[in-house]
Amino acid sequence: MKLRYKILFIAVALIGLSSCKDFLEKVPDTRVYLVNLDQLEQLLVSGYTDSNYALVGELSSDNVIDNNSPSNMKGSEGVRYHLSYYNQADVQVYAWEDVDLDISDSDTPSGVWGGCYGAIAVANAVLEKIDEFESTGMIEGEAISSADQARINAIKGEAYMIRAYHHFILAQIFCMPYRGESISATLPGIPYATSPEKELDPKYDRGTLLETYQKIEADLLQGLKYITDEFYEVPKYHFNVASSNSFAARFYLIKREYDKVVEYATAAFKGNDPSTMLNDGWWQDEFYYISDIGRYFTSVDRPCNLQLFTSYSTWWRRFLGYRFTCNRDAKRGTIQGPGPSWKRCQYQNTKTKEKFAMMPCFNGVCGSAGGQEYGAYFAGNCFEQFEYTDKIAGIGYCHEIRPEFTTEETLLMRAEANLFLGNIDAAFDDLYIWNHEHISDDESRNYNMVELTKEDIIDFYGCYDDPNRNDPGYGIVMKFNLDEVCPSDRYHMTDEIEPYMQCVQHFRRIQLVHMGNRWFDIKRFGFTIEHKMGISDVFTLQVLDPRYAIQIPNEVIGAGLEPNPRSTTTNKAEGAYVASSRNDNVRVSD
Repeated sequence: MKLRYKILFIAVALIGLSSCKDFLEKVPDTRVYLVNLDQLEQLLVSGYTDSNYALVGELSSDNVIDNNSPSNMKGSEGVRYHLSYYNQADVQVYAWEDVDLDISDSDTPSGVWGGCYGAIAVANAVLEKIDEFESTGMIEGEAISSADQARINAIKGEAYMIRAYHHFILAQIFCMPYRGESISATLPGIPYATSPEKELDPKYDRGTLLETYQKIEADLLQGLKYITDEFYEVPKYHFNVASSNSFAARFYLIKREYDKVVEYATAAFKGNDPSTMLNDGWWQDEFYYISDIGRYFTSVDRPCNLQLFTSYSTWWRRFLGYRFTCNRDAKRGTIQGPGPSWKRCQYQNTKTKEKFAMMPCFNGVCGSAGGQEYGAYFAGNCFEQFEYTDKIAGIGYCHEIRPEFTTEETLLMRAEANLFLGNIDAAFDDLYIWNHEHISDDESRNYNMVELTKEDIIDFYGCYDDPNRNDPGYGIVMKFNLDEVCPSDRYHMTDEIEPYMQCVQHFRRIQLVHMGNRWFDIKRFGFTIEHKMGISDVFTLQVLDPRYAIQIPNEVIGAGLEPNPRSTTTNKAEGAYVASSRNDNVRVSD
């Protein structure tokens, strides 16, 4: 069974052949062999997946609804649409079914699986060659110099980080959530590839989830030991010091090793005040086209972007009047909904007359379809940048830039860790910074948004089961089952920290909207969510549902790898057709 989908060696043309006889006497080997450090550095450029896990994550989460189901929003009178899906696989992902349609799409589980293992294969080829250089002490017949060794260490650090990261993403998507050592030792992991494939049909086993995490951690720590920014022309397109530490914080957050989360999250800021490293795009005036917003927010010039990934992806196109979008409760729970410091910031949809609270910073940076009836999206982290190969024919490649590691997410990870460490003041400080940096210096643009206080957090989020509190609705406040998902002898959810944890998960949901990470949070927090489909179907995903683990690709199962367990009950999704697009919001007074 082949785990990778990329060719590790680049084919080159055979030129200058003097005769057919000469040609026939030569071994037909057209590979480029890795013989020096320049080649290793160049090869590592392709060591990052070109697939995008956003579609799988978002369609599986509560950040997306089915526009073809009846609306329960106030004043909608049960309106529903008859919109087409973009790909058939979208219907299956949304219904938490095993995906066997449109599997050639790079946004599908098959695309994510192949993209990650392709990147891992590149890292393994580079690490194998480095082992050869270091064991012989030679590169192209010359002894390794101290300058060579510095470059070798940097290459090695990046390769280990690439291997750790892509296995980590595979585990987040295709496995159950990490559940501590004892339980994780009983759950299936994913094949951990540590060397290039040299057999025609190699066989792999999945091992356990615990083993997968242990191997990720080993690679992560090796990478951190060697990672440097010294040799990169554009560090933010590679694993660098800041993004590697942010990744480490994300890894240990999953494992509930909160002291390490604080350590690595703080290291990611590299001694800088994180309030000076957040995105400054919210209040810019120069955006003319919606594409300008996407380019600005995902630029290497933004200090908030610690690392950017490029991908071939059509994920953004789902927002242009298709069936599954960020609409209704999903929209109100994220980019166009209330929050602790902006609940008095009231707006009104001029077409539906619905009033709603929205963080003012999102005004002017969001797109929508069908006058917002079909949904809305934040253009800053979900916008397609099209590469034309033939402008006359109008054909080319769809690209999407992922700000994979950011200051904002790192700050919120540190806040979460500090809550469980008993440092509520430190956690609140980070939540305050995140909130404050979304407030404009121009009072006319703040529009009733206020500075965050602890009292605001406790009042707005309260306890999810308190019948007397002012429920913000839209699924913003969720029941945590973190202690059940990943039991800990040291850390527990308490009544004191719960409102702050509700704030953390809500801010994370807003910050990472459209990115796919909400699905990872749903799994690790043990949230129960519903998906309404079509006229009357309602599917529920309970805590630790086996479908928390997306099914591994059919073609991989067919090659002999063990599938994820499934219960005997399955959801069957209905199909639907046709689409449209547009926008409409005005601010209203109190």
